[in-house]
Amino acid sequence: MKDRLVTLIGGGGFLGRYVAQELYRAGARVRIAQKRPRDAWFLKTQGGLGQTQFAAADITRPDSVARAVEGSDMVVNLAGTFGSAMQKVHVDGARNVARAARQAGATALVHLSAIGADADSDAAYGRSKAQGERAVAEAFPNATILRPSVMFGREDAFVNRFAGLIAAAPVVPVLRAGARFQPAYVADVAAVVAKALADPAAYGGHVYELGGTDVLTMGELNRWIAATIGRPDRFVELPDALGGIVAMFGALPGAPINQDQWRMLQRDNVVAAGAEGFGAFGITPTPLATVAPAWLVRYRRHGRFGRLGAAA
Repeated sequence: MKDRLVTLIGGGGFLGRYVAQELYRAGARVRIAQKRPRDAWFLKTQGGLGQTQFAAADITRPDSVARAVEGSDMVVNLAGTFGSAMQKVHVDGARNVARAARQAGATALVHLSAIGADADSDAAYGRSKAQGERAVAEAFPNATILRPSVMFGREDAFVNRFAGLIAAAPVVPVLRAGARFQPAYVADVAAVVAKALADPAAYGGHVYELGGTDVLTMGELNRWIAATIGRPDRFVELPDALGGIVAMFGALPGAPINQDQWRMLQRDNVVAAGAEGFGAFGITPTPLATVAPAWLVRYRRHGRFGRLGAAA
């Protein structure tokens, strides 16, 4: 990987910053490509002098993507979204990246999909992810496709979101309390990306599902977070009929969930039986409980000086 140029489409995002750090350690040159490159300028200090490049790129425009990946040895597509742009980003955008990578002569392409990608999914998100995988495979047959479960990490919008609600609200409603998740540590997923890039002969043309060691229901996850930050167990598990009504108002500002996310919650977000995952890369997943308390401490009543079990 030393001195190879790797372009990260959407590299300034949650996962992208961890992938960049893995590549810096491997000696690669990293080009961060996204609509607003200045949003990723914080990565300048992460690598060595001249190790980081930036490019403005709109994944929905083939010419823009082609310019961004020109001269790249390897390409990673990290772009994803919810809402009305899913078709443009997950399908058309993924195709644009795969075609541009092939035309640039890239030796490896890693495409980030998601557990739940399914052409027959009731959710537009799941369908668009599956269609994107197919578009990538057609344009770049040796691409490595990764399907992580929901990812956790210091900057995540998953565990931190629940912790913030638990710390602030007197009572926390829980939607789909029985829905199961298999959260993956973002740094472990980044390590998989780097390994897949380094050995496309071994990993190219395959699909991997990345789930952590823990399988938790939504209710269990919330109760674990509450215990970890020393907050009372004040949860109300909403019945599905009421949850569906809440999701109907998902387009309103501040809504906790939209209808498509509600449809995704009807299926467990866990690794499929028999699917290859972290083990194929020689990686043992990091349990949530070993790393999350280090950053969740800020949600205690008195921060790091607070005591577990203290009155809230």
